[in-house]
Amino acid sequence: MKRRDFAKTVGLAAIGIQSYAVAGSSNFLELNSLKSIRVPLGLCDHSLRSSKLNTLQLIEYAIQHQLDSVMLNTLKPFQSLEENHLLKLKQLADNHNISLYIGAGSISEDTKAYNDAYGSAKGLLLEGIRVAKILGSPTVACRIGNIDDRYHKDGIKGHMKVVTQVMQSLRKEALEAGIKFAIENHAGDLRAEEILKIVEATGTDICGILYDPANAVWVLENPMETLKKLKKHILCTSVRDVIVWQTKDGAKYQCKAVGEGMLNFKKYVKIVAKNCPGVPIHVESISNSVINIPFQTAAFLKGFPDLTREEIDKFRTLASKGKTQYLLTPKNGVSKEEFEIKLQKEELQKSFAYLRNHCNTGLKEIN
Repeated sequence: MKRRDFAKTVGLAAIGIQSYAVAGSSNFLELNSLKSIRVPLGLCDHSLRSSKLNTLQLIEYAIQHQLDSVMLNTLKPFQSLEENHLLKLKQLADNHNISLYIGAGSISEDTKAYNDAYGSAKGLLLEGIRVAKILGSPTVACRIGNIDDRYHKDGIKGHMKVVTQVMQSLRKEALEAGIKFAIENHAGDLRAEEILKIVEATGTDICGILYDPANAVWVLENPMETLKKLKKHILCTSVRDVIVWQTKDGAKYQCKAVGEGMLNFKKYVKIVAKNCPGVPIHVESISNSVINIPFQTAAFLKGFPDLTREEIDKFRTLASKGKTQYLLTPKNGVSKEEFEIKLQKEELQKSFAYLRNHCNTGLKEIN
């Protein structure tokens, strides 16, 4: 993008953002806002998991690639949580106009995904609030766990009740810090209606959603339809593309670089821009693995007691549109670790390029 065009785009974006607050009811202004607004573009630390970068290195990566935001799924990437160290990270990010979003991980103590390093889920969220306030993160992302939690003795509803209570217990602290909890649809744990119930029960003054469209596929949802259901509550989003295809006992899906799968990211970004102004699109690449969804088996459906026949049929139709995918393997002489590091970087860069070139994302001029 040329410097003159970039300046014009950013200027129009600022006008567009004002249009939502001042004249959101005007169809003309709304149309022009959607055309002009550029959405912040960032990365999720999990995209570079094999590289094992710490928070400082992730910020430096974002600076190098002229990104607008960095999302940290958990507190693990931080070398230190001391205030002085966190303030230095914030200063570096601020100097390069990079926003920071943090996550705490699972806050349901009765799940294998839970980490008891902070003693209790409440203790973990309290630490998340403290770190978020120092770094200027508007949210503390959190979650239940994964698809195994749908087969808990009390089903997913038992976990939903627990995480709601934990977040409610910290309403005062969240409000005083000026942050909101962002509950994620993570690894097959929550469907759209379930995550909405958590948000509404917790209270929209302190709770919203971290939406991952690829994870919606795991629970037999069309990611674009789920986005439309959740849109006004979305505080943060991490994205990757997907291809889903039919199998004998249901379906399988594989994540892909943005632009190489079945999702319409041009439309996705427009919906985010219209309903969640200022919310970054964080790329979370997780390619080269296949997830099985045997929804035609009784064992699988035990975890989805409220799933209707109509919903299953809709998902079957979605799966019928995809083609079987195959895994990539390292060439002779290349270690699995080297292969994964290279692939993850390539997938991330392909996603950035597509989102910048086709979806009106990225606030910075690319040299």
